[in-house]
Order: sequence, then structure tokens, then C-alpha cells
Amino acid sequence: MTMGVVAAGVLVAPGASGASATGTDSVQRGLDRLVRADGVPAALASVRGTGHRDKERVRDYTAGVGDLATGAAVPRDGQVRIGSNTKTFTAVVVLQLVAEGRIRLDAPVEEYLPGVVRGDGIDGRKIKVRHVLQQTSGLPNYTKRDLQPRYYEPRELLDIALEYESEFDPGEGWGYSNTNYVLAGLIVEEVTKHPVAQEIDRRIIKRLGLRRTYFPAPRDATIREPHPKGYYQEAPGAPLRDVTELDPSWTWAAGQLISTNSDLNRFFTALLTPGRLLPGPQLDEMRGTVPADYFGKGARYGLGIVSRPLSCGGVYWGHGGSYPGYETRGGATDDGRAVNVAVTVRPADAAVMSRVDGVVDTALCRRR
Repeated sequence: MTMGVVAAGVLVAPGASGASATGTDSVQRGLDRLVRADGVPAALASVRGTGHRDKERVRDYTAGVGDLATGAAVPRDGQVRIGSNTKTFTAVVVLQLVAEGRIRLDAPVEEYLPGVVRGDGIDGRKIKVRHVLQQTSGLPNYTKRDLQPRYYEPRELLDIALEYESEFDPGEGWGYSNTNYVLAGLIVEEVTKHPVAQEIDRRIIKRLGLRRTYFPAPRDATIREPHPKGYYQEAPGAPLRDVTELDPSWTWAAGQLISTNSDLNRFFTALLTPGRLLPGPQLDEMRGTVPADYFGKGARYGLGIVSRPLSCGGVYWGHGGSYPGYETRGGATDDGRAVNVAVTVRPADAAVMSRVDGVVDTALCRRR
């Protein structure tokens, strides 16, 4: 996700890690390299089940410093803004409603929001719910506009998107657009008559006991629990600006959640288990994918979930999230391994995120 303007004070990154653990663990070494070589202020990871006989075993890691101004330590398994991982939560709610017979995947969005989706080459009578979840609707991304840091109503975000022309005919292409998940959230609210935040909380967060995951209330720019500060970098080598506290409404059902790496591991592990969050048929629908190299070579996009190939064979399922100040990457495998990694800057150098993906791959593929 992107946001054009961020108001914050200027800070400069240190050249090396803060108080990170030492040793030979490959995940710790990967996080330390992100701090020392790439200038990431802090890196956090949670590893579940990987390389251990006990699949429930969890290890948490940190590197760097949690606050560049004070040098404070990185909170272990600290809360971060998880950005577009929120899309998977929203997709799960939609698919639960499909299982309940309240939404049809192949119904046009017009059926749920009559007359709402209209624009240049855009017609809600031709866009299916499936298209929205799979990013095949052709809807333009509202972040084409340089958004100012303030409160946004969901319909305002949709209206901004509808100022632009369609990217392609529904079902005839693939294009990543936050607008799809704002629209999905509006459909959830229309069908349930409840806020999408309430449905995510009731159907997923409370159900799985994700005690450190929440959907911030309107105009709440804070992060509730211990967390590393998040930073923004304009260009490689540029100073870092503290952007920890921003009104998150511009992301809404596409990216507003706050969580931890360990909660994300629990979520994705449960999601891949038929019957935990979704019945088998709806989980199969979710895992029906199309090519999405936007997420890297060999990646594929399902209904709000991404599969990525592993260097050791097979794939893992997750999403990932980009938000001013934070990047998260990770997911789970069908055999119960799970890893999520967060860094506290959106690096101006895209190669840094490839190395974050490499930490995920290393953790999921290691055997010891």
C-alpha cells in the first residue's frame, strides 16, 4: 500500500544493529544482516514449528532498535501495522458469508451495492465478487491520488478510485488494487449490517484467540501495545522519518489491522486447516490462483491469499503487507510450518524486501 504525504520529524538510522541476540541461528543472522547491511532500524520475526519435531514450538527474534531517538530495545513480538495482510482477513469474512449462503462468489457486486460501482469503463453489473477478491476486477487503485494523512470514509476511497478509468475488463487481467478490498468491506457491511471491523473481530480474531490483533477505531492513530516505531524513507540513503502514528482509515478493509508476527502465524496456520476458519469448499475456492508476479517470480494470487514457491520445493501461503513505517512478509505451509517477518521501514531500495523474503524462505526451508 502507498501513501503520498507523511508528516513527521527527521531521524537518521544508525549504521549497525542495536541489542540483537548473537549466535548461529540462520533467522537471527538474516535479521542482523537486514539491520547492519541494509539500514533497517528494526527487524522482528516469529517462527512456528519450523525445523522442530513439535510443530507448536514458537521462536521469536529481534534485531536493531525499537526507537531511533532513544535507542530503546525492540519489543519481542511487538505489534506492527500489517497492511495488506488485512486483505486475507477480509476475504475470509466474505467466504464465510459465501458458506452461509449470504453472498455468491459469481454474483455481480451490483446485487449487493446497486448503483454504487459506476465509472469510466466500470460497471458493477459486470464485476463479480470473485473478481474483487482475486484482483481481476480491473478497478483502479485509489492510491493513484496522492492521499493526505487524514481520516477517510470508505465510500470516499471508492469514489476516488471511480475518478479513474478501468484498468481492464473484469476477468480479463490481473491488477493489484486496494479498491477491491474497500469494495469487499462495503459488501460485508451491506450483507451483515455490521461494521467490517466487528465482523473480522467476531469471526476471526476472537475465534482464534488473536489477543494482540485488532482493527483500530476510527481516527485512532496509535498502536496500543509495545511496538517498535515505524519509519519512512524518501530515497536510498535519505534520512528516516518517524511515521508510527498515522490515521489508518485510508487503508480500511484493505490494510488497517494491527497485529504481531506470532498472531499472523496462528492466523495463516488456522486458515490452511479445513474447518478452522473456512469449510473445505470455500478454502478450495480461496486457493484457486492466477499468476501474480507482482509478488515475485512464481507467485500466484487466490481469493485474498498468495502462494509463493520455496527454494526447497513446494509453496507457502500468506499475503504480506506494506504500510508507511512497516513491511511484513511470511505465511504458512500445509504441513504446519509458519514464519512472519516485519521490518520497521518501507525501504526505498526494493532489493531490501527481496532479502526479507529470503529470511522467510530460509526459515521455512531449514531442517535442524
